[in-house]
Amino acid sequence: MSTATNEGRGRRMGGAAGGTPSTAAHALLPSPEPVQLVDPEGHPHPDDRYPLPDGDRLLGAYGRLIAGRRINDQANALVRQGRLAVYPSSHGQEACQVAAAVVLGDEDWLFPTYRDTVAVITRGVDPLEVLTLLRGDWHAGYDPHEHRVATQATPLATQLLHAVGVAHAAKLRGESTVVLAMCGDGATSEGDFHEALNFAAVFHVPVVFFVQNNEFAISVPLKNQTVAPSLAHKAIGYGMPGERVDGNDLAALLAVLGAAVDRARDGGGPSLVEAHTYRMQAHTNADDATRYRSADDVERWVLKDPILRMRTYLKTLDLLTEESEQAFAADADATAAVIRKGLNTEVEVNPTELFEYVYTEKTSQLREQAALLREELARDADAAAAGTDGSMEGDQR
Repeated sequence: MSTATNEGRGRRMGGAAGGTPSTAAHALLPSPEPVQLVDPEGHPHPDDRYPLPDGDRLLGAYGRLIAGRRINDQANALVRQGRLAVYPSSHGQEACQVAAAVVLGDEDWLFPTYRDTVAVITRGVDPLEVLTLLRGDWHAGYDPHEHRVATQATPLATQLLHAVGVAHAAKLRGESTVVLAMCGDGATSEGDFHEALNFAAVFHVPVVFFVQNNEFAISVPLKNQTVAPSLAHKAIGYGMPGERVDGNDLAALLAVLGAAVDRARDGGGPSLVEAHTYRMQAHTNADDATRYRSADDVERWVLKDPILRMRTYLKTLDLLTEESEQAFAADADATAAVIRKGLNTEVEVNPTELFEYVYTEKTSQLREQAALLREELARDADAAAAGTDGSMEGDQR
């Protein structure tokens, strides 16, 4: 989706800072409180720096929210049925997911994490291709170049370095490409996070680092990861602006991320946006979240649900009708049906394909491993054939 409707907003987020070193540094600091344009009760909160996106844009993004929630619910059900090997849910974080995808233009790149399935689908990638990774059939099921979406990354923060590389290459080629790199709060504790931000700032590349701070790195709470005032405050150490935003406020996310993208496209360099949100469900289906947080803590965030507040706000504008609500729900159910049908279809797996697309040219180790696997598969096939022939001969006797 083009950001042309918000032209010039990039100047609002950490624009060129003149004056003394102290005033220049102050211009890089994030807001004392996360930017919020629509509160949990659905009331607008005007902000001079970030105007509310227009109603039609919010209505379209709200439909993506509904689809995102349905995708999360369907994927969780498929995990319980054994059709997905694992699923890191973004239930409650759908506003972050949707905003990250829709603020980008067609020429831009998105670098997601393992939890950003909804963002990847919102960007336009086929849901079944996205879930191929989590089913365990392939390292990734889609072509990154088709939609300019990198493969989902399971190692923490490694994708940030790749994102900076793509942004640097785009700058060298004179392209208008902006790269949005997603990560969680746990990734900010990794060395790759530091290296990515430092390189991006030194070489002034067009990349937006988007941290979804959902309070926990699996079972490790944020307070055990950092004592910084906020994760967005880390940006000033690299010489780039940081900003904090209510991660459950779709309107604020569109405004703040959109400003950061426009700033990068206008030559303003990298920035760091921290979204304050919450992981409502377990880290994955292999996690027992009750061991490190209470049900009361989770319940407090239910009232901050991004869907509830946007639904209320749009209704006050008379933009969301019963008919449009039903249409959004029907579209979401149709997507869920496609996922359900596709993942209930058995696929023939060829184990030798594991080695085909790791590198453009296979290393000697990969060639050796592939040969060993082929020999083992051939022995198994011969043994199976011999066992079948033997049993048939026994029956004849």
